[in-house]
Amino acid sequence: MATASDGDKGAAAPPQLESFLAIGLDQRTAENALANRKVTANLTAVIAEAGVTGCDKSVGNLLYTVATKYPANALVHRPNLIKYILSEKIKNSAQLDAALSFLSTLGPDSLDPVKFEEACGVGVVVSFEEIQLAVSDVLNENMEAIVEQRYRINVGSLCGQVRKRHPWGDAKLVKEEIEKRLMEILGPKTEADNAKPMKKKKEKPTKVEEEKTVAAPPSEEELNPYSIFPQPEENFKVHTEIFFSDGNIWRAHNTKSILEKHLKVTGGKVMTRFPPEPNGYLHIGHAKAMFIDFGLAKERNGHCYLRFDDTNPEAEKKEYIDHIQEIVTWMGWEPYKVTYTSDYFQDLYELAICLIQKGLAYVDHQTPEEIKEYREKKMNSPWRDRPIEESLRLFEDMRRGLIAEGKATLRMKQDMQNDNKNMADLIAYRIKFTPHPHAGDKWFIYPSYDYAHCLVDSLENITHSLCTLEFDIRRPSYYWLLVALGQYQPHVWEYSRLNISNNVMSKRKMLHPLVLQLNRLDTDKWVDGWDDPRLLTLAGLRRRGVSSTAINSFIRGMGITRSDNSLIRVERLEYHIREELNKVAPRALVVLHPLKVVITNLDHGTIINLDAKMWPNASDDDASAHYKVPFSRTVYIEQSDFRLKDSKDFYGLAPGKSVMLRHAFPIKCTEVIYGDNPDSIVEIRAEYDPSKATKLKGVLHWVAEPSPGVEPLKVEVRLFEKLFLSENPAELEDWLGDLDPQSKEVIKGAYAVPSLANAVLGDKFQFERLGYFAVDSDSTPERLVFNRTVTLKDSYGKAGPK
Repeated sequence: MATASDGDKGAAAPPQLESFLAIGLDQRTAENALANRKVTANLTAVIAEAGVTGCDKSVGNLLYTVATKYPANALVHRPNLIKYILSEKIKNSAQLDAALSFLSTLGPDSLDPVKFEEACGVGVVVSFEEIQLAVSDVLNENMEAIVEQRYRINVGSLCGQVRKRHPWGDAKLVKEEIEKRLMEILGPKTEADNAKPMKKKKEKPTKVEEEKTVAAPPSEEELNPYSIFPQPEENFKVHTEIFFSDGNIWRAHNTKSILEKHLKVTGGKVMTRFPPEPNGYLHIGHAKAMFIDFGLAKERNGHCYLRFDDTNPEAEKKEYIDHIQEIVTWMGWEPYKVTYTSDYFQDLYELAICLIQKGLAYVDHQTPEEIKEYREKKMNSPWRDRPIEESLRLFEDMRRGLIAEGKATLRMKQDMQNDNKNMADLIAYRIKFTPHPHAGDKWFIYPSYDYAHCLVDSLENITHSLCTLEFDIRRPSYYWLLVALGQYQPHVWEYSRLNISNNVMSKRKMLHPLVLQLNRLDTDKWVDGWDDPRLLTLAGLRRRGVSSTAINSFIRGMGITRSDNSLIRVERLEYHIREELNKVAPRALVVLHPLKVVITNLDHGTIINLDAKMWPNASDDDASAHYKVPFSRTVYIEQSDFRLKDSKDFYGLAPGKSVMLRHAFPIKCTEVIYGDNPDSIVEIRAEYDPSKATKLKGVLHWVAEPSPGVEPLKVEVRLFEKLFLSENPAELEDWLGDLDPQSKEVIKGAYAVPSLANAVLGDKFQFERLGYFAVDSDSTPERLVFNRTVTLKDSYGKAGPK
């Protein structure tokens, strides 16, 4: 393992293009290698280990593969592999792939040459006659497809079948032999062979009774998304390679003694942490982080800290701390311990002293503007090489509050000439004369995130430090500090950030100004706070009626990946919400925009109490699964469920037409009562069929007067649409201008069945034909408020009647 004694890093010229061309690489490959700093360093090291200034192209291509694909945990064996290549004991890509796989599994353990050579086919000679025989067998087995498809047959698949018989055979010879034999079988290509294949139109499948098919068994990762993470005792491998501008490389890994000490403290348990900044409310992206951090610890019978990353005393608030603790519990997670970065301020300060003493940190007096300029120009600070004793004295003055804010910082002495800006002497400490909400007024200096995060991970013996992909570029600086101080190194793994369409996820850049700034305006209150149901904050989702189990199901369904950083459509989240609510939400009848219907053939004062099912599959004998619905002379239907002019695709009510009232009777429109103008319909008159003899397609939801002249239960209903018009408002310069002014509709005069009068906060329902709804926190005993959680169908379908 490299140590801080490697010294300061200076600028150096990149490797010459000629050295890459000399080993047989083509011009384009060599230039691409130079464009990638990591490949350049690795290929230069491989050529040096090979001790060659020129070689055959086939050997050079294999050396290039070693430089780009060699497993970092087995670097000790790389010189041996290179010897096998130069001696042509390993002479093709199939052998090399097998060798790399073997070494990746082996790691730094001792190499058994016999097992290694057996695994990668050293000494195995596949004759041309053997290749010819295998090709003949494969072609005979596929002859029917060859005759049918001719030259459109998949040659790659045929080569693969030969390779299964002779994995160490020359792939080029195999392909050439197959193509030669196909020519002998099929003859020269015809005009039809050369023609582009016509795209067949998709035919509608004939409706037949579907045969039951056996689904493919789920993969290990689908069954257990945490299976991708290594065990704590495996944390001896190289975590990352830190490349310096002078060509030096630090290969960060735990020594045997450091790892043994760590395992003794933890008992070999998985230790993770969920480290939010207490400067705002958590959003659904944090739900993914919790699922990974807490979920991994739970799956491995380990522990997960809830650690508040409170390095900025000006941003933290108790409101946010209380919210985060409460929402973590609501999401179904139980922290092992609740800690704060500020709990470790003394440890971090002492480690900073150690870093200065090693000559790897210095007190700097550049302004933020000067630091930015020097970083862009890759220039060292004029104070970078000041004496160690001077930096120690000035840092002590900073701690005691003897230097004004903005007049000094402590910076890590990393690599100002590095292409990675996150290695450009990052700030470790800055001065702030602000009392800390948790640590009090003891400190006048506070550590930066870049300095504190990795060290507190190490101090808490975290086994898996998990974060989103935008932190991938910070990985070198993370390990630089741990290597420099000789600290235990957690296993860092980055996963794709959760981005959901038609909303904003950045707490710092977007949610803060959206919630805090716009809400100061009297006229343009786009959102109503951190828990606005249109936001994807966890508080907003909960208020909307979304459960933590639905959120976790959505997260689990996406898996834990590094590759997919694309925009996830909000409909995917809504699917999981809808799936759960369909099982748990009892049904009820509510009319949003009431239209009065008078049943003329029902006597005045008659009330028929009907049984309505709370669940579609409820047994008729189960009284607990039913609720009472009064049917009286005056009922109300949706205004949109009535038209003066009927049509084939409309299943609502129209003059002379009959429809079925849900859980009740068929009714037939007999008269329309208009208001002051022909477009104003104030009342429908209808007759009901008590025999229910008529079978009808149209089924409407409705609410009746519970007793003569008494208005139905009036409730307020809030309908929410997507907050932003664009799928990805974060890409827009004027993203606030993309807010949808129609994203919230408040309906104050909706009618509901009497059973809903007892609804309380936390209750959720399916309002039949309308969607899923939840009681809002604004509700009072006198005024119930319901939020629409999600529609019955996604945005590609239609809810309600045609």
